[in-house]
Amino acid sequence: MPEMPVIAFDLDGTLVDTAPDLLDALDVVLAAHKIPPVDRAAARNMIGGGARLLIRRALASEGIALPVEEIEVLNAQFIAYYADHIADGSRPFPGLVGALDRLADRGARLAVCTNKLERLARMLLDRLELTDRFCVIAGADTFAKSKPDPLPLLSTIAAAGGGARRAVMVGDSITDVTTARAAGVPSIAVSFGYTETPAHELGADRLIGHFDELEEAVLALLARAAA
Repeated sequence: MPEMPVIAFDLDGTLVDTAPDLLDALDVVLAAHKIPPVDRAAARNMIGGGARLLIRRALASEGIALPVEEIEVLNAQFIAYYADHIADGSRPFPGLVGALDRLADRGARLAVCTNKLERLARMLLDRLELTDRFCVIAGADTFAKSKPDPLPLLSTIAAAGGGARRAVMVGDSITDVTTARAAGVPSIAVSFGYTETPAHELGADRLIGHFDELEEAVLALLARAAA
């Protein structure tokens, strides 16, 4: 039986526009510690490495350095607030559901490989009624390492019943592209996500500006890998 293709997706900035709720949580936590809010446009591109890194980046942008123990307090407060408001404003990017349907109809197995904590990833996908579309949902704490180490991507693909030679990674940041390259998996970058580096400079194998373009990009990469 031929190996089923596995399409692994990042979550924040790729599947779902989570910036409204993540940045609201960031503002609340910073305000509680009398730290000024970060410019929204700049903060949007700080998303993608998990809550702790988002907090560190926000503080650094204000020239603030805090001890590790204080960062941990901020992180715990962030997670608690965010979990209560995880889907207040977060929504799937336009065209996502149709794109997932088309890939599933072609026999692809769909998975999530994110640096969000697994329980938060599942909570968000549950609230948006997307969970059942994915056979595997892996977060930053699912495996021993997180992206950009290749382990979580390779482990996610394996858990979905596939292998690297018949898989594609879809993401929005240099972390996703670096992870895919280290795993020997072709990558697709979306241009509408969260990245400090312009999407066309990430080095992905393909770049798409809307999910209507995803199916063709996936098929092209799988055909190239099979050639």
